[in-house]
Amino acid sequence: MAENKQYITPETKAKLEEELNALIAHRPVVAAEINERREEGDLKENAGYDAAREMQDQEEARIKQISEILANSTTERAGIEEGVAHVGSVVHVYYNGDKNEKETFLIGTRAAASENPDLETYSEQSPLGVCILGAREGETREYQAPNGTTISVTLVSAEPYNSEKASRLRAEKNNA
Repeated sequence: MAENKQYITPETKAKLEEELNALIAHRPVVAAEINERREEGDLKENAGYDAAREMQDQEEARIKQISEILANSTTERAGIEEGVAHVGSVVHVYYNGDKNEKETFLIGTRAAASENPDLETYSEQSPLGVCILGAREGETREYQAPNGTTISVTLVSAEPYNSEKASRLRAEKNNA
């Protein structure tokens, strides 16, 4: 994977591209609304004009955000080792040496979390995410929880995320 590139799933990339295209296609509609409201007269007391400009600002900010995500991400998994926790991995861990306290989650971004509402997602920048990134199966690491507690976490397994796997994990979770 290219340095400084974040892994996103092909599904996430497609959703972001779809949203970006819809926002870009909506630009002329917003511009027309602004022009229409501008023609109503005094802009100082024109709530419709203010609302249209605010909508334009929000949509342009989202266009910029999505463009940056797409420019700084990849769907390529080349160079990713099996059995090592990476961004985009579904990991199985247990805490404090207790094999009964097992958890399965995705190491990912906000976009990944919204794509997988039934699969717990931890940011790679969270204390747990930072701790577990790069860990190999069977490796135990420690991290400081926000409340100051030191937590020991052991990586049981790590596998690349894919939508079929997420569906299987959801089914397992619902049957448990």
